[in-house]
Amino acid sequence: MNIKRSIVLRVRVAFLIVALIAGTILYRIVRLQFVEGEKWLAKSESTNFKYRQVSATRGNIYATDGSLLATSLPFYRVVLDPTVAKDVTFNAGIDSLSQLLSSFFKDRSKASYKKMISDAKSNGKRYLILNRRQVGYQDMQVMSSWPIFRKGRMAGGVIFEKVEKRYRPFNSLASRTVGFVNEDQYGAGIEYSFNDYLQGKSGQAMFQRIAGGYWKPVFDAEDIKPEDGFDVLTTLDVNIQDVAESALLKQLIEKDAEFGTVIVMEVATGHIKALGNLQKNKNGRGYSESYNYAIGDQGLTEPGSTFKLMSMLALLEEGKVSLNDMVDTGNGVFQIYDRKMTDAKTGGYGKISVREVFEKSSNIGISKLMDQYFGHNPSKFVGYIEKAGLDKPLGFQLKGEGAPYFKKPGDKYWYGTTLPWMSIGYETKLTPLQTLTLYNAVANNGKMVKPMIVQAIARGNQVEKQYQTEVIRKNIASEKTILQLQELLEGVVKNGTAKNVYNEQYRIAGKTGTAQKLEDGRYTKKYYTSFVGYFPADNPKYSAIVVIDSPKGFNAFGGDISAPVFKEIADKIHAQDLNMNRKYPADIYLAQQESDFPFIQAGKFDELQLICNRFGISNHGNGVNDGYVKSRAMDKSIQFQANQVEAPVMPDVSGLALRDALYVLENKGLRVIYQGKGRVKNQSISPGSPIQQNNVINLILG
Repeated sequence: MNIKRSIVLRVRVAFLIVALIAGTILYRIVRLQFVEGEKWLAKSESTNFKYRQVSATRGNIYATDGSLLATSLPFYRVVLDPTVAKDVTFNAGIDSLSQLLSSFFKDRSKASYKKMISDAKSNGKRYLILNRRQVGYQDMQVMSSWPIFRKGRMAGGVIFEKVEKRYRPFNSLASRTVGFVNEDQYGAGIEYSFNDYLQGKSGQAMFQRIAGGYWKPVFDAEDIKPEDGFDVLTTLDVNIQDVAESALLKQLIEKDAEFGTVIVMEVATGHIKALGNLQKNKNGRGYSESYNYAIGDQGLTEPGSTFKLMSMLALLEEGKVSLNDMVDTGNGVFQIYDRKMTDAKTGGYGKISVREVFEKSSNIGISKLMDQYFGHNPSKFVGYIEKAGLDKPLGFQLKGEGAPYFKKPGDKYWYGTTLPWMSIGYETKLTPLQTLTLYNAVANNGKMVKPMIVQAIARGNQVEKQYQTEVIRKNIASEKTILQLQELLEGVVKNGTAKNVYNEQYRIAGKTGTAQKLEDGRYTKKYYTSFVGYFPADNPKYSAIVVIDSPKGFNAFGGDISAPVFKEIADKIHAQDLNMNRKYPADIYLAQQESDFPFIQAGKFDELQLICNRFGISNHGNGVNDGYVKSRAMDKSIQFQANQVEAPVMPDVSGLALRDALYVLENKGLRVIYQGKGRVKNQSISPGSPIQQNNVINLILG
């Protein structure tokens, strides 16, 4: 009996415990549902639904002619929520959809796609990435018409998630100048420096957290649309940039150099037309842009002899030397305290004029003059540097500009040898852009303008911000000194260290530079070679600097290494710019006609002769039997003279119809640009000039 009671008691206790637990659960359910329901619903929504940032479309970067340098192209990730489509829609379209997906992506069979999608639907998976490959806009449009997909997001469950990619139509051209911005908002070039404008304003949209940690966008009336970024209009010219980079790369490869920099700038405005930096790749094969040596800290280097222009400016401004004064440079070696100053020429130049000191780039000549007139007061020379604006950064539009370095009298590291070596471009540091700015001021008759690479910020046709040319110094020196400096720079090319770039068609003015590189506190046999100048010298339109670091081989001097690159760039720019070319009088190339006689110019001999004969016009071939001819009126008759367009030089196409001119020029591998109507009136490359493949020639018709 006691055992029975014990069992009953235990059962009752167990029942009470179970009942108590059940009651507690029921109580909690009721409380959660009716008392705390709103609280936990809000908690769930905050966990599974969230407003997330939606990035704006990044603005475009344009060259000065409107060519795209960088743009954002839309790509799409194809995602499907297979639970959205009704069974009837799903069953009717799954076979066709699977076949289309298999044919498009070519990574799975039709059966594999069908199984993947069907399994996801059965398991209630609401976010299925159909393929990791992203598709373009046109492909997205086509996919939108496929079975199930054509029902859209709300009825078919398809989601085309937009992913923007930065695209450069010109690939690596000016890549470091155009630049980049990474996920951490760090970068370089225009992309980084103007990121605040380019990135636009991000929006917000509602997303739902689903299985697998994915976030699925959902429509919400309170979504904030992103505001697209502004476009950036640069001063770069893609044709000049291409010419500059190609010429630089060719020389870097030939001389097996470490890196090279080239800048081309418009003299009057300071507009940068080309800016290139090419460095040897780490594997030693090929060159690419990895750092902007033209403006950055790593580009701060002892400029060498190009700085002699500043020394000569100070000497001339003092008014104590003239270009015809004589300087004894001796046998090419000059002892200054405990150091030896040497000239490039073995045995020295002896007694030469101040003009020749600059043209021949005599280190001894410059340093002797500087010691004579500034040795007792070197602060005065430093004052000329400050007056010219070389002692401070330019405030260039791209971030990361290096600060010039100059010693000052009284500094810890100012020695008796500092001024002589400083005067020839040592113990001081400038970037290539800062050096170019000085030379550009001389070309611009003393007015120093700030270099600029961005001229406007805009969205569509609406300009947000316009950048105007900024004058840094109205005059870096007197008019007389500027004229003398211009004369000296022309003399370097005509008589001095850059005679190899002299030509008869247009004048170049500039200065060579060769500086030994300092490594581990010692000067090495590695050289930093440069050439900086402007053209045409009589009416400067462009200034440019070419720097090539550590070239291999003999004659590693600025005149042999960098100057030829400058000339190649200048030649091609000159050929493409009709406004810079010499105008040839029409009567030199066109037939000289009498006022009452038929007007005949040039063309195919047989065609012109046929026309003359049909109209009864007396004509004489002077031994011409075929080919192209020119004509002139003489004694009431037409005299034909052979025009040797087949010769391996630039032909004379003036007077020809456009059809004939195109035939002749394009058969020689030339690219032809023309403007106007009628016959050829002027050609940008003069007849008889050497021809290079893919040269561009401009024709004016009239």
